[in-house]
Amino acid sequence: MPEGDIETYHLSETGKWRNRVEGLQELDGEYDTRAEAIEAGRDEARDRSVEHIIRRQDGTIGERNTYGHDPRNVHG
Repeated sequence: MPEGDIETYHLSETGKWRNRVEGLQELDGEYDTRAEAIEAGRDEARDRSVEHIIRRQDGTIGERNTYGHDPRNVHG
């Protein structure tokens, strides 16, 4: 099972958006807009076949997308 979902988040110190492998490492790149960071994070999540967690500027989860595996055990 894949490890390390991709997380897109806002870095308040710089006002930029970033991506990271959740709990493991920062990914290269800082983005001026949320949309740019989401696109890069989505591509990385697809490449790794993991979940992409997109946070709002206040840090709360705004969206989750799964690419390749579904971490929930839901039938249907």
